Amino acid sequence: MNRMELWNSFAGIFKSSDLTTLLILAVIAIGCGLAMQRMSSIITATVGAMVLFAVAVFVRAATLGGKNAMALAGTDLDKLLLLPFHVLLAYAIAFAAIIGLVHYVRTAVTR
Repeated sequence: MNRMELWNSFAGIFKSSDLTTLLILAVIAIGCGLAMQRMSSIITATVGAMVLFAVAVFVRAATLGGKNAMALAGTDLDKLLLLPFHVLLAYAIAFAAIIGLVHYVRTAVTR
């Protein structure tokens, strides 16, 4: 994996996603950033935010798409298992950056 693959994956997250998905990502990342107690828990907050994001996108697809939730869960699991590492890493970097920034701003404002 080279830097361009990671950069293209990172840019693809924000260029190819619809507005609702980006808003879900932002709300979850901001919420995790506000809830985080110390900067040392950034990895836990990032993993938790990514799990919440996956569940939120699944619930959105199941409710708005009118699809069978069980079949959709199987399809989403197959897609997750085939997800390239650089895409997963790009999501982790995006979540960690937003969560860290929100935590830093919250800490600076409350001092």
